[in-house]
Amino acid sequence: MLTANFDSQVPEPQLGRSVSIERAAELMRVSRRTVYNRIRDGRLQTIRTRCGSQRVLVESLHSLGLRPRMFSSSPLAVVVVNDRPARS
Repeated sequence: MLTANFDSQVPEPQLGRSVSIERAAELMRVSRRTVYNRIRDGRLQTIRTRCGSQRVLVESLHSLGLRPRMFSSSPLAVVVVNDRPARS
C-alpha cells in the first residue's frame, strides 16, 4: 500500500511584495520590453530598492489578471485572467 508523504514535497516558491523585471516578464510570459512599456503606461507599479533597482509590485501584477495557480509544482505556473478587450 502506498501512502503519501506530504512532508517530503518541495514547498512552492512564494511571491513576496515585489519581483524583478525579469521575473515579472516570466510570470506574464512577455518580454522585458513589454514589462517596461506597461510600467511606462501606468499599468504596472514599481518600487526602487536602496541600490536603485526597479522592482514590480506583485499587487499590480494581480491587477492585470495574474493569479498564482493553486497546488502547482511549477514555479512558473500561473493563470492569466484577461477580461479586457484586445487592442486593435
